[in-house]
Amino acid sequence: MKPYTLMHKNIPVADLALDTASGVIISIGAVYEAAHAPVGVPAREGSMDRGSLNEWWRGRAIPASRSGIRAALSELGVSAPELLLEKCLGLSLSDQYWIRPAGSSLLWENVNFFDNPFSEDVGNILFGKEPGSAEISLMSPDNTSDGWLRKKWKIIDGKRCLIKGGSGAARQEPYNEALASRIMDRLDIPHVSYSLLLEEDYPYSVCEDFITPDTELISAWNIMKTAKKPNHVSVYRHYLDCCSRLGIGGAKDAVNRMLALDYLIVNEDRHLNNFGVVRRADTLEYIGAAPIYDSGTSLWFDRPLPMIHARAKAVCKPFKNSHDEQIRLVTDFSWLDFSALKGIDEELREIVKGSLFIDEARREALCQGLMDRLGMLEEAALLSTKQAYVERTEFDVAQDVAYSGGEDR
Repeated sequence: MKPYTLMHKNIPVADLALDTASGVIISIGAVYEAAHAPVGVPAREGSMDRGSLNEWWRGRAIPASRSGIRAALSELGVSAPELLLEKCLGLSLSDQYWIRPAGSSLLWENVNFFDNPFSEDVGNILFGKEPGSAEISLMSPDNTSDGWLRKKWKIIDGKRCLIKGGSGAARQEPYNEALASRIMDRLDIPHVSYSLLLEEDYPYSVCEDFITPDTELISAWNIMKTAKKPNHVSVYRHYLDCCSRLGIGGAKDAVNRMLALDYLIVNEDRHLNNFGVVRRADTLEYIGAAPIYDSGTSLWFDRPLPMIHARAKAVCKPFKNSHDEQIRLVTDFSWLDFSALKGIDEELREIVKGSLFIDEARREALCQGLMDRLGMLEEAALLSTKQAYVERTEFDVAQDVAYSGGEDR
């Protein structure tokens, strides 16, 4: 057992004891700043919910589903991903939380990964490469990266960038990230920009960290934990209600754009931990919805060629199990300029051109499938507009009847 203080930048939040054998927080001592507790963790002056804090702490670790994690853990000499958290003081490039050893005078300015260099040893090992030195350093933001694909943080030209690989025979996810970026560029949707990187002919996506030393990403999952969801309220409605309760503006518009994009590219993994909001760490002020990121598990990325077509069955998240059902949650399509997507199939064709993993037949199937999805999205938008018109007309008639005392005028 080791004593630490949970810190939010330089603000002490609470004392805790960490079991170094399991990585579990076994006790919570004094609570100093309940307002600075992680979002979704119940806290008040003097106490904090240990179960919720442990869930949040474990959620910072590399998931057990990460590709190649078992071999990497063996190389790193640890038995579970959770044990890597302590090795980097829980520091992340997504927020400003960390744990300070009891009695230490360490400051956030001295240890954070936004302003200080970090080891690439963990990232290289996760990618199946040799570490940079004989003595492996575990002081790395890779210890607190989520997701199941191989990924690593790297400082490129002074910028913190995330490099992420693909999966399966097609290695398609990096190309999908690049395409999603191009689509959102055309539609003026706030997003994280992804570019392609080829190393030894293998494709990787690269994006710059959109979180700064002064901001932090709060996932939709954590936002939704700030209030208990009534049984009769949908997950979609609960998320928007929580955003409203917290004073987060523009949430519905951001969700509209995200769901329309996901319908178009057939995104299968928009779960509650890869979208959310951004807030200022010092003041706890919410800035608004986070830019859209992590869109690679789309465009039939793991499907064989015969199953690549617009109406192929695909799973859906986060609010419905079907894209056809989920697109009906979009309340406004007026922002969507379909003319801006003219020739988007040619852009996809250019993105995957030269790939050793995507042959001509797959490329053409992807381009045709994308254009067919675009046509389906136009149909959904038209149907939504017609439905909205009918509802407005029925409302106006009802208002007229009420105004005239129950008789038509």
